[in-house]
Amino acid sequence: MNNSKPRYGVIDLGTNTFHLLIVEVNSDGTFEELIRKRVYIKLAEEGIETIGEVPFKRGIDALNLFHTLIKANSLTALKAFGTAALRTASNGPNFIQQVKQNTGIDIQLIPGSEEARLIHQGVAQAVPFDKHKVLIMDIGGGSVEFIIADEKHVYWAESFPIGVAVLFNQFHQNDPISIQEIDTLKTYLEKTLTTLLVQLEKTPARYLVGASGTFDVLEAFLVKQKKDPLHSSIKTEKLYPFYNQLITTTLEERLAIVNLPASRAEMIIVAMVLIRFIIEKASLEKVIISAYAMKEGMLKEMIQPK
Repeated sequence: MNNSKPRYGVIDLGTNTFHLLIVEVNSDGTFEELIRKRVYIKLAEEGIETIGEVPFKRGIDALNLFHTLIKANSLTALKAFGTAALRTASNGPNFIQQVKQNTGIDIQLIPGSEEARLIHQGVAQAVPFDKHKVLIMDIGGGSVEFIIADEKHVYWAESFPIGVAVLFNQFHQNDPISIQEIDTLKTYLEKTLTTLLVQLEKTPARYLVGASGTFDVLEAFLVKQKKDPLHSSIKTEKLYPFYNQLITTTLEERLAIVNLPASRAEMIIVAMVLIRFIIEKASLEKVIISAYAMKEGMLKEMIQPK
């Protein structure tokens, strides 16, 4: 009798990072992680309009690696989702076709609205919601998803093309970033995020829930001890000293900071400006950091289809 448990895999192809998650599913629908692999690709290194030759190759190499891991794990099902950069880039279809030819992996492009829905599904598995609504924020390289929600309902969601690769390329030319660049970036955010700011007045949120990327860095530096493996929280006033410390640094200085991943060092400044802008505009009391995001939302729907 074969007692082996089903194994599922999800691939999240972000603008900056490609992720592979492979899990083994228990009879009650819970899962155990077998592989969690992250490869920093930086698809928008030469702009988000076209994937440059070097990042294109990095992406193909990462999918070849993922394919090797997938073959070794006899999956029941696999899903691969492409997001902002692959939606936007003129040679995105070429990338998807080459991956299919090399590995047989079918990459499905999803719109920002679907990203937002899946992010909520993932976060809801990791974060204990209370009666208050939260603003969920997932910062990618090409886009940022915002969701106003509680545990069961999404009241509003939108994806904006303001990922850190986009903001970095447009607003961070000096090293360290200049006060004028920060002011210009804030003015741009004020205009670009008008629909979000209007919605937050209609449907206020009390907390910010951060998923992925820069929020993992905040957790590493500002959370002394995690009480739960799937989430942690920081009062917003604790962010400001860290923000003030980082904002004046050069890239070389940030690369020398212990526990700051080299892959995050370049773009973390624009990410911090964005996070602080949102916290102040929405008067948010604390930041809750979720260990789960879109990948886990994808998994939930594969394991427990409607």
